[in-house]
Order: sequence, then structure tokens, then C-alpha cells
Amino acid sequence: MLAAEAGGRRNMQVLIVESSPDIGRVWQRHLERQGMCVTLVAGQDEAIESLQNSAPDLIVLDLVLEQGSAFAVADYANYRHPDTRVIFTTNSSFFSDGSIFQHVANACAFLPKKVDLEDLTAMVEHYGKDSALSEVKRVRAARRS
Repeated sequence: MLAAEAGGRRNMQVLIVESSPDIGRVWQRHLERQGMCVTLVAGQDEAIESLQNSAPDLIVLDLVLEQGSAFAVADYANYRHPDTRVIFTTNSSFFSDGSIFQHVANACAFLPKKVDLEDLTAMVEHYGKDSALSEVKRVRAARRS
């Protein structure tokens, strides 16, 4: 029985794809202190490999990756794990008009890289919970068939 089915909480699975190792580690450590399981990778290839091996509840994705394309990562995640949503982060004002949501189907939020850690946590918890609940529903449905 899954922890979520037993009334307990399953640790939220978060994938951070961030070109800056310092920023990525700060976010990773903070989210882990909140009880989340966090995988940190630096670019597209590592992110795709991670998505081939597991289904995160949420992805925190650097819009301007030094290695590869954030759009490719988001597109692959949407194909492979349709319930996984993406929070984009950037230092750029590009897409600040909200048009990112027209280009990326699984985008749920757009944050500056200098985001307050408590705000990041709140966004991850809010948007990641839907995916975590969907996993429980899939497991239950598989058991019935």
C-alpha cells in the first residue's frame, strides 16, 4: 500500500534542471529540508535520462539552459509523464508577458531565479500535489485491472 493510500504522505519527487550549480544546490537543500526527494541535474541530456528512469511530481526548469533546450525537456516530460508539471525559472525578462504558457503545455508557473525559498516551496507543494495524487489513482486503477 502506498503511503498516500494509508493516510500518510508520500515524499514529493522533484526534478531540478538548473545550469547554475550554486543555485541548484541551494534549491535542492531547501526542498529536501521540507521533506521532498530532489534530483538535481544541469542540462537537457541529464534531465531526459532522469525522466526515462523516474516520474517526478514536478520539474523546476531553468528556461535558459547552458546545455540543451528547456523546451525539449518540458516537451519530453509532457510526453513521458503527462501529469508532471513544470515551473520555469529565469533571469531574463523574455516570456515575462506570460506567453510561455502558450508554448509549453505543462508549464504551470514562471519564477525569477532570485525567488524567495519559501515562495519556491509553496509553488512546488501547490503544483506538485496534483501529480502525486494522480500517481495514487494510477496505482489503484492498475490494481483493479
